[in-house]
Amino acid sequence: MAPDRPHEFPSLGDSHVLLTGATGFLGQATLEKLLSAHPGVRVSVLIRPRGGTSAQRRFDGLLRKPVFRTLRERIGEEELRRIAAERVNVIEGDLGEVTLPADIDVVIHGASTVSFDPPIDEAFRTNVAGVVTLYEALHKAGADPHVVHVSTAYVAGVRKGVVPEARLDHTVDWRTEMAEALASRADVERDSRRPEVLRKSVARAQSEHRKAGPQSVVAAAEEARQEWVTDRLVDYGRSRAQSLGWPDVYTFTKAQGERAAEELWGDRRLSIVRPAIVESSLRHPYPGWIDGYKMADPLIIAYGRGVLPEFPGLPDSVVDIIPVDLVVNATIAVAATPPERGQTGYFHVGSGSRNPLSFRGLYENVRDYFRRHPMPAGERGHIRVPQWRFPGSRQVEMMLSSSERATSAAERALLRLPASAKTRDWMTAVHRQQTNLDFLRRYSDLYQAYTKAEVIYDDSRTHALHRTVPPERVEEHGFDPSIIDWEYYLQEVHSPSVTELMRGFSKGRGGGRKSADPVLPERTDVAAVFDLEGTIIASNLIESYLWARLSSLPRSKWSGELADLARSLPKYLRAERRDRGDFVRAFLRRYQGADVAELRALVNDVLGEAVLQRVMPEAVRKIRAHRAAGHKTILITGTIDVFVEPLASLFDEVVASRMHERDGVLTGYLDAPPLVDEARAAWLLRHAEETGLDLSQSYAYADSYSDRPLLEAVGNPAAVNPDPSLYRHAKRKHWRIHEWGAHTRGRGDVLIDTVGARSAR
Repeated sequence: MAPDRPHEFPSLGDSHVLLTGATGFLGQATLEKLLSAHPGVRVSVLIRPRGGTSAQRRFDGLLRKPVFRTLRERIGEEELRRIAAERVNVIEGDLGEVTLPADIDVVIHGASTVSFDPPIDEAFRTNVAGVVTLYEALHKAGADPHVVHVSTAYVAGVRKGVVPEARLDHTVDWRTEMAEALASRADVERDSRRPEVLRKSVARAQSEHRKAGPQSVVAAAEEARQEWVTDRLVDYGRSRAQSLGWPDVYTFTKAQGERAAEELWGDRRLSIVRPAIVESSLRHPYPGWIDGYKMADPLIIAYGRGVLPEFPGLPDSVVDIIPVDLVVNATIAVAATPPERGQTGYFHVGSGSRNPLSFRGLYENVRDYFRRHPMPAGERGHIRVPQWRFPGSRQVEMMLSSSERATSAAERALLRLPASAKTRDWMTAVHRQQTNLDFLRRYSDLYQAYTKAEVIYDDSRTHALHRTVPPERVEEHGFDPSIIDWEYYLQEVHSPSVTELMRGFSKGRGGGRKSADPVLPERTDVAAVFDLEGTIIASNLIESYLWARLSSLPRSKWSGELADLARSLPKYLRAERRDRGDFVRAFLRRYQGADVAELRALVNDVLGEAVLQRVMPEAVRKIRAHRAAGHKTILITGTIDVFVEPLASLFDEVVASRMHERDGVLTGYLDAPPLVDEARAAWLLRHAEETGLDLSQSYAYADSYSDRPLLEAVGNPAAVNPDPSLYRHAKRKHWRIHEWGAHTRGRGDVLIDTVGARSAR
């Protein structure tokens, strides 16, 4: 059993320790402490190869991480590598694939998923099946170590009052639950292929992606089906966990992992360590060390950014935070104190019992920190953090639901507006609001059970073990949470640590100013592909037609032509919403009967100047920059070729629509299908194969959502003056977005001047 009174301080001596999860947060800290403070210990680490990187190279990279910074500075990098080579054995692979050493004395099993809401099969595969595989591997190796199973205090589930350091009191059969969980994906995959599910996926894809082309719709429908599968499996896990008394699938599977460990190794030497919310270090390896964002950190950062106006939680509930170095010290002390065979030891490692921090106390300390050190808000100065009033979860849910409905309605309305700088500004605001609401929804759903907890995890046995640490070694090896000064820890250690990365990111963005375009690499095997209308010139098919048509008519007939065009606009708009190709075909019918020679002469004589006046200076500079870098410049447009001739000299290749003609007269039909949406991407892919272009390093510039396939065909897409749908997509994909403007004169001025000059002649 675990010690309940002071006795000799335990030591690992010259033990051989197997450490799983060494690349994780707690695993890194444990490995560092074993190497820095337990010189006689040999360590075997189990590491998977990843992305072509071997386990040994991943371990070598681990030695260069901040967790080893203090040790590197103290003994030198060369000595650290020597110690690691001498004392650490890297085992590559998964537990079920490797043979473990037979002389293992201690196992510290910390490998697990730390996500609160993974699909149920993934959670069971890692947190339960992984436990089973460990003990199978130990049996196979003939090893008989003391196993320290790292769990979580929250395996106790949803309850109130004091939770003892003891075996969990439940009758859930982990084998049945695991079997059903691992089989659930096949069931959900089958359900996702039912007609009623597929019809919804296709309908949604058509409404959102029809303009990008049929294959884009197909891809979006399949993506929606896969998202449906994932969401369903996540919901299965959450629902099953909550039906049995756990807040989420993470705590549910960790509890089942404990029960599996008890059944498979409980007749030997087994200890279960249950940390609470593990956060940055208090002292070792240095104050504030942390690897990535942990449970409380997304909330701290979001609050500092001003995006959490409220949060559901009880102000007097205990937020059981414990610094990672105290958890490591406790885990190693437990590892050095094996229980008698068949007597499993249980240890809670938290702060709630001896040094409780209330949710309100956490909020007040974080609030005070950000009031003294506010986050930058670009040109607007600094962010003012909100004042929480803790109105209760029902009020927060009503506020959140209302905001979600309003934001969704605003986005739907904006997606129907024409492209403009003002529309994009509105879309930016809506996108930011939607991102904030998604964050609040996700974390309020995940963390309500933790911020409303009315539970205390008794740590009597853990504290008794701490009392075995000699006074002169307490600072290095102790784990008493009562030493934590919450004001100091939260305001001087933890909050600065977790906000450092975000502050650096804000500074790197130049206080909110747009970042400069990267320097273009010089190479001849890449292309720069440009759309025309809205990207290079501030005009469209309708304006080009008006230039040509009005120039050929006396002023007395202009009103009739404009009226006829106005009557046809609803038809053209419907075609545009259906398919860009339908719009091009329908509108170009207006050229039926036009004399080809006269149209070409008109462009050469007058309209070419109008086209050039509508060219955006930023576009010309970008095209010339690509040519200077040796890139092949390509123009792809649905505009008929005669109108593009004034711009041909800017490009190495021009791909435009060609109209069918008979006896020098246009018939109103195209010679070939227009290059729109997916057809542009298909042309570019074939062209790249024929000419040896590297599309992964190529560039594309376009303004319409119908150009999404073209933009996605290259490695460097950029949305130029994008319409609302493309703007939303570009923001989600983190593409570059350019605001390019025409000359200061308005379109109407250029049009009237041009056709007026033609009429005067």
